[in-house]
Amino acid sequence: MAQSLNKVIDLQTTGTSYLSLSGKVGKFLVGDQALEFYPDVNVEQYIQIPWSSIQQIGANVTGRKISRHFEVFTDQGKFLFASKDSGAILKIAREKLGNDKVVKLPTLLQTIGQKFKNLFAKK
Repeated sequence: MAQSLNKVIDLQTTGTSYLSLSGKVGKFLVGDQALEFYPDVNVEQYIQIPWSSIQQIGANVTGRKISRHFEVFTDQGKFLFASKDSGAILKIAREKLGNDKVVKLPTLLQTIGQKFKNLFAKK
């Protein structure tokens, strides 16, 4: 039986986890202790990430629009999620983690541009 780490829930919303090859749709619980994801198919395959183990969390931002997809970097690895309320999740994460751990990730065009710049850079 899945047991939540949170005592107080700040936000509950739907979303997708891309931990496996295909995405799993489920519910996000963002609370005082952790960021949690419970898949709709099998709740026992939950993901619980305590705030203390998160090194960075970020999303792509273009102008004033925040991408649906966001990444959570921990000491265990990288987790990729998507939610229509990713902005609200990141805002709560900023309160829990601080400004330095919530980052703006580069867009696809910025990543490709950086690869070209590194390819033709003087060595």
